[in-house]
Parts: sequence; structure tokens; C-alpha cells
Amino acid sequence: MKTWVITGGAGFIGGHAASTLHARGDRVILADDLSRPGAAANLAWLRGLGIDEFHKIDIRNPASVDALIARHADADAVLHLAGQVAVTTSVINPRADFEANALGTLNVLEAVRTKAGGGPAVLYSSTNKVYGGLEDLAIAERGGRYVLADLPGGVDEARPLDFRSPYGCSKGAGDQYVRDYARIYGLKTVTFRQSCIYGTRQNGVEDQGWVAWFCIAAAEGRPVTICGDGKQVRDLLWVDDLTELYIKALERIDEVSGEALNVGGGPANALSINELAATLGLEPRRAPWRPGDQRVFVADTSKARRLLGWSPAVGVAEGVSRLRAWAAGR
Repeated sequence: MKTWVITGGAGFIGGHAASTLHARGDRVILADDLSRPGAAANLAWLRGLGIDEFHKIDIRNPASVDALIARHADADAVLHLAGQVAVTTSVINPRADFEANALGTLNVLEAVRTKAGGGPAVLYSSTNKVYGGLEDLAIAERGGRYVLADLPGGVDEARPLDFRSPYGCSKGAGDQYVRDYARIYGLKTVTFRQSCIYGTRQNGVEDQGWVAWFCIAAAEGRPVTICGDGKQVRDLLWVDDLTELYIKALERIDEVSGEALNVGGGPANALSINELAATLGLEPRRAPWRPGDQRVFVADTSKARRLLGWSPAVGVAEGVSRLRAWAAGR
């Protein structure tokens, strides 16, 4: 049995991870400030599963984070998922974005270093936005969608970092702190540069969680808006496949400590915004491009496959079908 402390444990990814880890017999400690819509309902759901260790904390407060980690200094892992999640929100309020993502991550690292003796592994949820807009890459249009003309396998971890938008900066700062704490202080850390994660119980909104947002809108007859021309492509990863990667990383933490891994569905699970809208029978409104939006991002996940023996199990067609059914039954 492993012990996991999950920051953002009442969020979309955190809730799924918690339920899976609990079901396999691990001990799960949830930490969340419950500020995100749907978090309270997720917490009630998790408590119904028998997960009753919960701490309401704000990761921007170092004393609160110190107390949490000191209380659970014997944990095997801190799965750090808490933070601000939307590019558009970061543009509106960059200071709050910085405090939640960059400062909050530093607080977690410092707590593990000083209050837990560096014992627990730190698994950090980063983002593909650390690679910026990818403007220097050759992008072609094929079959009504954008593709990376010279990278059929997707973007790998050798790609230079190029933070764009306050969100990219704040998550990127956390990304680099997590990696450097492995080098400088010997903490056991892994950074996951995640692409588009989707699944049930995702309270998608217009500026974040677009696959769930479209499925919910289709089920409820709501209008949707596409920013840009809709040919933008993302590789989609079913949320439970992400949890499996977290488990594998902890199992082999001594082999992958200090590494950054690109995480997504890969080329086989890439989908454009227009394609999803058409699948769902939506007729979206159009709006200008968002600042810092990538025309296409597909993760090359070969490093995760090589180091951890991991690859996505749920294909995009199956995943979207599951999500549609969940949205229709909400």
C-alpha cells in the first residue's frame, strides 16, 4: 500500500486519481481549497467512496502547506495538481495565476524538503504550454486540420521551452523548480507536461476543458464558440490513462526522478476542434484567436513509453463516446 497526498484532490484529475488509487488499496489524503466549481460535489463523491482524509488548504499559504506535509511526512508521494488552469484567466489576472501556480508549487517543494526530509516523491502536473506557440515549426493543413509537417510523432522533450502567456510562465516556472529540486536538493520529482486531458466528471467551461464543454453543450443544447478557425489540433488523453502513468512513475521513481515527460494521447488520438464539433452535431459561433494559442500540439510520448512502459489505453473515439454518455446523463 502506498500513501498519496493529492493537492487539488477535489478537482477533475485529482478526483479520478483519488478514486483509482483508493480502489487499488492505497491510502489517499486530499487537499483542496474547494474554490473551483464542482469541487465540493467531487469531494462528496469521494467521501462516499470511503476517502475521508481531507484538508481544506490554500497552497499559496506556505504555513498551511508546511502543516499538511509535516502531518503526512511519511507519504510515498505528493501528487501536485492544485493550481490555476486557464490561459484566459491568467491573462485577466496574472498575479493570482502566478501565486497559485509558481508560488504554490514552490511552497509544496519547500514543504517536502524541510518538513518531510525530502522523503515523498513529488509528481507535478505541468502543461504543453511551456513550449509556447511553436511558431518556428512547419505547420501544414491536411484534411481540414493543422499538422506538424516535420514532426509526425509529435513534440518531444528536447523542444526548447518558450513560455507564452502568464499561464505558460507560471506553470513553466513550477516545471523548472520541480526539476531543479531533484538536481540541487535530491528530491524525487517528475514533471508531466500534459496535453489535453478529458473524461467524466469534468466541469469543462469555455476557456478550459474544451472536450467536456462541447459534450455538455451538445447534451444541454447550449451554444458554443470556437476561437480561431477551428482547425487547431490537440492530442486527447483519457484521464484514467493519466492516473496509470502517475502510478508507474512512482513505482520507478528512482529511474525517472528529475525527468520531464510529455504526456498526451499522441498522434493516434489527435482531434481538431471542428472535428469534435461536427461529431457532436454542434454549429459553433466564431471568435478571434486567443493569445498564445497553439495551432497544433501533439505530444511525442515515446519517452514515457521507453522509461515506464506506458501508453494510452483508451482511444479517442471510445473516450468521446464515454464522455458524451456521461454528459447526457448528468
